[in-house]
Amino acid sequence: MLNRRSLLVSSAASLPLFTAWPALAQNKKDSVTLAMTLEPPGLDPTAGAASSIAEVVLYNVFETLTKINSDGSVSPLLAESWEVSSDLKTYTFRLRKDAKFQNGEPFNATAVKFSFDRAAAEKSTNKDKRSFANLNTKVVDPYTIVITNKDIDPDFLFVMGQATSVIVEPKSAATNATKPVGTGPYQLASWSKGASVTLAAWPGFRAPQSIRIKRAVFRFISDPAAQVASLLAGDVDVFPRVTPRSVPQFKTNQRFQVVVSNSCAKTILAINNARKPLNDVRVRRAIAAAIDRDAVIAGAADGYGVPIGSYYVPTAFGYVDTTGVNPFDLDKAKALMAEAGIKTPLTLTMTLPPTPYSRQGGELIAAQLAKIGIQLKLQNVEWAQWLSGTYTNKNYDLSIISHVEPFDLGNFAKPDYYWGYHSQEFNELFEKIKHTPRPADRARLLGDAQRLLARDAVHGFIYTPQWVTVANKKLRGLWKDMPVFVNDLSALSWS
Repeated sequence: MLNRRSLLVSSAASLPLFTAWPALAQNKKDSVTLAMTLEPPGLDPTAGAASSIAEVVLYNVFETLTKINSDGSVSPLLAESWEVSSDLKTYTFRLRKDAKFQNGEPFNATAVKFSFDRAAAEKSTNKDKRSFANLNTKVVDPYTIVITNKDIDPDFLFVMGQATSVIVEPKSAATNATKPVGTGPYQLASWSKGASVTLAAWPGFRAPQSIRIKRAVFRFISDPAAQVASLLAGDVDVFPRVTPRSVPQFKTNQRFQVVVSNSCAKTILAINNARKPLNDVRVRRAIAAAIDRDAVIAGAADGYGVPIGSYYVPTAFGYVDTTGVNPFDLDKAKALMAEAGIKTPLTLTMTLPPTPYSRQGGELIAAQLAKIGIQLKLQNVEWAQWLSGTYTNKNYDLSIISHVEPFDLGNFAKPDYYWGYHSQEFNELFEKIKHTPRPADRARLLGDAQRLLARDAVHGFIYTPQWVTVANKKLRGLWKDMPVFVNDLSALSWS
């Protein structure tokens, strides 16, 4: 905002100062162009697993009861306050009264109950459907709702701020994938499939004066060279999670700022545990022992990553270092292959989505596994193909993917998840985790779970990435860290 000044005018010659001032204010930049590697398959975060959906709509179009901040803390959003019962299972939320949906319908406790019941319904495609099935919601009055969880979840308020927990309007819920309707400060202006999504500030938002960015364009650029070119040409103002290979030239360019963020992501060589011979733990352990994590981090992430030995990151509560369970050891890998009776060469297919870390990592891991007699056929697919073929239909042997959600250890307990992993020991352990209130006990159990997944070599656990954002030097309000994938437009402004 421009500072107001008191101008003393003593003659008609000073009039140009007054006439030029409004024009100056109007010229204040109020738009931004962001870029993303992957285009979202739709704009309803409750209908698909792609994190790219939330990158566009979370906190912008759709809102949640709580808001997750850059540092991982939780603050009120659609809920003004809350109370937690002594058994840590019941939450009473007091809702704000000045919010409404973009189609004019009221926001209230009925909409919250509808949203959570819909997420748990039999036909729900919400990826956290099982978690919502554990919730019982009761409307006390139009602006008070009580949610009881069957499990003890210390992270419940965080979960309430994730994309799968957005509050939707009942009449428009079915068409949110193409015509999203939320309570947020922005609404969909246009979607040019394969190119960009444009959001515009919604005049009916409860605090329109607080929104400094009036128009935001999300461009989709998967090619690493094109990502760099778009920034250098000024076609893109900010590129969150840009290919790290581009970083050195931007660090020395005064036009840009470079932000390196921690993450909760787990980059893994996903293994289809349901397919032979990958259903043999010895084969999976051989694959894990053949992976040189440091080499993959250097080659696929340009050094921006920390090795992990299980499906957990060093910044998470209860983390234990399991990188020593399946260390890089080619001799051990070859011995395990022989012990499993595998005749080499063993030919497998590695399905790779279009992200640079996946494509680059695929080449590296193919070369590493070749040293123990595993020949990989690299199959490059587009994101929609990966979601339908790999994630939904489980049609794959191996894949390289980064799961970005925090607190998603429960994926290993899902009987129909795309990994094909089934372990009664893990299921029982995870049930204990969910029902253990004491932090020290939970930390011990979480450590046991990490060690079990490492011993079972469910995947090739490789690294947790550090995300790099490159932006115009004058853009303010960028997130420092990324506990969840969000581009919070309401926080952005130009200096």
